[in-house]
Amino acid sequence: MRYPLKRTVARIAALALLIGAAVAGAAAPANAAGLTLTVDVGTVVRPATQVASGGLYGVGSDSQPTTSMLLPLNPTSFTQPAPGTTHLGNGATEPCCDSLDVGANLVRAGAQQFIRMPDIYPSFPYVWQGWADWEQKVTTQVNDRLERTDLTNIHGWELWNEPDWTWNTASAGSFNAGWERTYDLVRSLDPVTPIVGPSDSHYNHNRMVSFLTYARDTGTLPDVIVWHELGDMDWDNFDDHVADYRAIESSLGISPRPIAINEYNSYNQMDIPSVALHWMSVLERHGAREAHRAYWFEAGTFDGLFTLQNQPTASYWLYRWYGSMTGNIVKTTPNSWLDGVASYDSSRKIVNVLFGGDWGSNTVKVNGLGALGSSVKVQLLYTPGSGRHTAVTAPTTVSTTTMTTSGGSISVPVPDMNAEGAYQLVVTPAGGPTTSWQQVYEAENATVVNALTRSAGGASGGYYVGNIDGSADMRSDSFVDFTVNVPTARSYTMTIRYANGTGATSTHGLAYNGGGWSTVSYPPTSGWAQFSTTTVTVNLNAGYNVIRLAKGSPYFAGGTGYAELDNITLA
Repeated sequence: MRYPLKRTVARIAALALLIGAAVAGAAAPANAAGLTLTVDVGTVVRPATQVASGGLYGVGSDSQPTTSMLLPLNPTSFTQPAPGTTHLGNGATEPCCDSLDVGANLVRAGAQQFIRMPDIYPSFPYVWQGWADWEQKVTTQVNDRLERTDLTNIHGWELWNEPDWTWNTASAGSFNAGWERTYDLVRSLDPVTPIVGPSDSHYNHNRMVSFLTYARDTGTLPDVIVWHELGDMDWDNFDDHVADYRAIESSLGISPRPIAINEYNSYNQMDIPSVALHWMSVLERHGAREAHRAYWFEAGTFDGLFTLQNQPTASYWLYRWYGSMTGNIVKTTPNSWLDGVASYDSSRKIVNVLFGGDWGSNTVKVNGLGALGSSVKVQLLYTPGSGRHTAVTAPTTVSTTTMTTSGGSISVPVPDMNAEGAYQLVVTPAGGPTTSWQQVYEAENATVVNALTRSAGGASGGYYVGNIDGSADMRSDSFVDFTVNVPTARSYTMTIRYANGTGATSTHGLAYNGGGWSTVSYPPTSGWAQFSTTTVTVNLNAGYNVIRLAKGSPYFAGGTGYAELDNITLA
C-alpha cells in the first residue's frame, strides 16, 4: 500500500501525543523502567522460519539487493508486481520489480513470492479500464508466468490489492463478484498455483464475513488468506484479528487457511527497529505463515533494510539477527511495551533473544537453560533507532559476561534501554556453542515448497517435512531448500536424516547453488516418521550456499517413490 501523505497526518499527530518529547514514531512510553521480559526455552511455539522476513517490492532487480545481501537475512517470501508491470510506485519514474525479472534472484536466496496482479496498472489507486482490458491483462500475466518453466518460487496469485478502497464498484460491479470472475479466469489458465486474498488494507470483520461467505458459496475460496496491517501500533490488535478470522472460518465451515500479512508496519514507524521487533513477536506468536514489510519508500531496498547505496541500516541488523534464528521459536512473555521473539537451537545449544520497545533499565529472564550447564556465556548487542538513510556498519556489543544459572534460569540486566533501538541477547554454554559453525539444519527451518511440516516425537527438534510428492512441473514440484553457511570452500560430508515407508528404495534429486543434479537414494525405513540416515558428498563455496533436495524441480527428471526429511548435517 502506498498512502498519500495526507492520510498519515492524523496518525503522526496521534503518535506524537503518545510519546511526548520523544522522537516522533517511537513505540513506547517515555518513563517506563523496571520491566521483565520472560523467555521460556522449554516451551515451543513453532519451528523457526523467519515469518516476518519478507517485503513488498523489496527486491528491485536481479541484483538489487544482491543475492549475497539477501542470504544472511534468510528471507521467507516477497510480494512483487505483475509480469510486464507498468506500475510507478512512490514517485518512481520507471517501473521496477517485475516478479519474473527478479525471480531468479529470489530463488538463489531461498525465497518465494506472491504476484500482485493489479500492479500491472501504472498508477495507485488503480484506474479501472473495463473488464475486457482487465481480463486481457490477467490472461497475459498468467501465460507469461507459465512460459517461465525455470521458476519454482511463485507461490500465489494476488488477484487484487486493497479492494476495500481501490476497487471501482461503480464501473466493475461488486468486489465479491469481481473476485469470482477473476478467480475463475486464473483457474482456467493455471489450476495449480495458489490464489491469495482478499488483501484488504486493514482487517474488517464484516467485510471478511461477506467475502468468505460469497467465496465459499461460489467455490472460489482463496488458498491463503491475506490482509494488511498498516496502522501505527497495529501489532497490539493482531491477536484479536487472527482470533476473529479463525472464528469466522469455523462458523462458516471453512477449513483453516494459512494467514499471510503481505504488508505490515506504518508509514511513520517503518524505520524504527523496535517497532519491527514488535511485529516479529506478534506475527510469530499468533500464527502468521509469512509477512512482508510494507512498501512506503524506495523499492529494491527490502523496504529500508538497505540504504540506496546498498549499505545496511539499523533495522538490517535486527533482521540479520532474526535470520540467524534456527531450531524452534520459544515462548516469550512481554511486560508492558517490552517484548521480544526468541529461538532455541538444541543442536548447538544457542538461545537467541531479540527484544526492545521500552525505555530505562529492564531485565530479560531466561528459563529452561538446564541443557546449557550451570554456567553460561551471555552476549548483549544493540542496534540504534536510526532510519533508512543512515548506514550502520555493525551492531554495538553492550556486554559479554559469564553467568551462573539458578534452577536453570538467569536474569540479565539491560541498563538504560533506548525504546527505538533493538537488542539481541545470545546465551550459550560457558565454553561457547556446541560447534563453532552451524552443522545441523532442520528441514522445517528451510524453504519448504509444495510439502508439509509435521510434528513427531522421533524427529529432531520435534518437526520434519513430509508430503514431498510433486514432480509434474515448476508449479507443483516439491522440494526443500536449505540455506547453509560454511567456513571454507571444500568438500563436505552431508548426512541426510530421512524416513521412507514405501518398503522400497526411493530417490530425490540433489543440487546446490543452481548447479547440476545428482541422485540421493533412501533405502526403506521401518515406517513413515521412522528415521534413518544416508550420506553424500557436496562441494560448497565458503559462506552461503543453497542446497535443494527435490522430488521434482526444473531440469531434473524427478525422484522415485517418496521420502520425508528431518534434517541434514554437514561435517
